[in-house]
Amino acid sequence: MENFAKKFIFYLFRWQLSTPILSVVLIALASLNKWAAAAIANLIGGTIFFWIDRWIFKENVFLPLWEIKENIRCVDCGRIAKGFRLVKTPNYDRTTDKKPEFRCEKCSKRKLEELKKRGVKI
Repeated sequence: MENFAKKFIFYLFRWQLSTPILSVVLIALASLNKWAAAAIANLIGGTIFFWIDRWIFKENVFLPLWEIKENIRCVDCGRIAKGFRLVKTPNYDRTTDKKPEFRCEKCSKRKLEELKKRGVKI
């Protein structure tokens, strides 16, 4: 919700900035038909503020990257099973591990809870 509020405040600020900019365009085009002047001002405003709105409302979706292998030996319990390892999240990166550690599903869930407690964003 905090992120939404920040975006909304940026959007309101951007909205207030558009008023003086577009009023200058309307004054400059006052000799035209009012509808034509408004349409041209809106096109100019859209061209300018499209990029700002795109920046305000961009989504930074980052799904965790997992590596899964068949028939591994779990590093925690020693069971032979399908193996899972968390490779990368926004604040966790094990892409260059020389000796990656795979865990069975049960141990992987336990390890994931440990990582969350240590502040890893999933």
